[in-house]
Amino acid sequence: IGIVTSMQSAAYADFIKVLNARWRGLQIDVIDVQVQGEPAPAQIVSAIEQFNTIADQPEALVLIRGGGSAEDLAAFSAELVTRAVAASRIPTVVAIGHEIDQSLAELAADLSASTPSNAAELMVPDRKHASQALELAAGQLLSLGLSAIAAQKTRLKEIKLSLGQSVGDV
Repeated sequence: IGIVTSMQSAAYADFIKVLNARWRGLQIDVIDVQVQGEPAPAQIVSAIEQFNTIADQPEALVLIRGGGSAEDLAAFSAELVTRAVAASRIPTVVAIGHEIDQSLAELAADLSASTPSNAAELMVPDRKHASQALELAAGQLLSLGLSAIAAQKTRLKEIKLSLGQSVGDV
């Protein structure tokens, strides 16, 4: 997962906390950018472009920023940022602000999350649920396998009896 955010933000900390609670061991690459103010749009665009040009691209890209005033979130509605999100060859998730906040970058993204924590929930499965589903599937597979073996044993016994009777008739 490639992340574009301010590494000092609570939004980043929340995203990482939820991500690690759901599925540990993921490779995470972060490009630390300013998420508000005049330099923010250019830094965000540069980070998106960097992720899109590296040889070992992440499977997904996420832009994260906590809530704030419309002015604080303006960088994510800048035309340059919106176009960079739309042009990204990497599937992009944008999680800016809270549920009531919406930026143009979110509209251009492959997926928009209501909050940074929600982005983490949408991006990775819960390991506990995945493990339970695998255990259930393994149990069902074992049961089907044992049933198939029992059916074949029965069939072999029938064939053996049939062959024994055929030999006796000769």
